[in-house]
Amino acid sequence: MYVKFDFNMLCRKVLEDKLREHGLKYLILNFGEVELYESFPNSLHNSFRKNLENYGIEIIENQKAALVQKIKDVIAGMVFSDDPVSLKTSVYIAEKLNHSYGYLSNLFSENAYISIENFIIIQKVEYAKELIIARQHTLTEIAHRLNYSSVAHLSAQFKKTTGMTPSRFQKIILRRKAAGDPARPYAKV
Repeated sequence: MYVKFDFNMLCRKVLEDKLREHGLKYLILNFGEVELYESFPNSLHNSFRKNLENYGIEIIENQKAALVQKIKDVIAGMVFSDDPVSLKTSVYIAEKLNHSYGYLSNLFSENAYISIENFIIIQKVEYAKELIIARQHTLTEIAHRLNYSSVAHLSAQFKKTTGMTPSRFQKIILRRKAAGDPARPYAKV
């Protein structure tokens, strides 16, 4: 069985359930921000934090770390969107977060130890893998959906990131599916 899920929706649902379980009054804002309408004691805060960590959700205390997470969320939203973003990436991110791109780029590199550009490439390649595995789109359609100028451009970044071309990856996936090994579609051969 293959399933597709929306990470953002999944995290939001878990977060809402846990906030309700702890009896907290809240409003979930964009980009993983939660506005609490009342403070809660450290003992409840620690319990809540540990409960969220079981689901891979982390409370961010540091403002810079929070902004880095917002950058990642904007990039994920941009990459995984059904509609390609027509703006230049730097303009899109700067407008979404209301900061200069230079500031965001430096902050991201200092805290995430990777450039925004490389992070975007990694996200695009991961999404391309998902689309290839789903087998609902041609490589040309995938390249267009991910805002690449050509299949060759997608292929070059895919190969640089994974060590193989999208076509080779596609053949490996098809071979594994034919051999009845759907549990390991991503493993590198």
